[in-house]
Amino acid sequence: MILLGLGSNLTSTYGDRFKNIDLALSFLDKHDVKILNRSSFYESLAFPNKNDPKFINVVVNVSTNLGDSDLASVLIQAEEKLERRRVHKNAPRTCDIDIIDLNGQIKDFKYKNLDFTVPHKKIESRNFVLFPLVEIAPNWIHPKSKQSINSLISNLSDEDKNSILKIKKP
Repeated sequence: MILLGLGSNLTSTYGDRFKNIDLALSFLDKHDVKILNRSSFYESLAFPNKNDPKFINVVVNVSTNLGDSDLASVLIQAEEKLERRRVHKNAPRTCDIDIIDLNGQIKDFKYKNLDFTVPHKKIESRNFVLFPLVEIAPNWIHPKSKQSINSLISNLSDEDKNSILKIKKP
């Protein structure tokens, strides 16, 4: 199972946060990354600066024959097409695509000057990943910690559990 997390907290010239995610998914589909299942949209506070604009997030289960570097290349191309600028770590962005799980593998790899860690670092504390993830993969087990998705969610703080909202596109 290959799981990707997508988020947006800025508009682009193409549209709002929802449009950015929809366009990113369309881009992936046209570049040999087929969307098998996708979560609802979730809105959450920006991390770590809660004063930044709120994020819209989804998690998708995808199928691809691309290798690690080629998949990373497609993800970065999608982000760049949607005007992502890497100003500084955790800066607001039009599009962010993370590899959450890569067929249960535990690995680190580089693509250009970017580091990829699979499963994604700190996933166990990210409500904006866990809530959409449980919707499409309720039996998912963290490849490294071996904890179930429900266990990871139960370990979140009450603030994290209550500060995320499933929403519909306007």
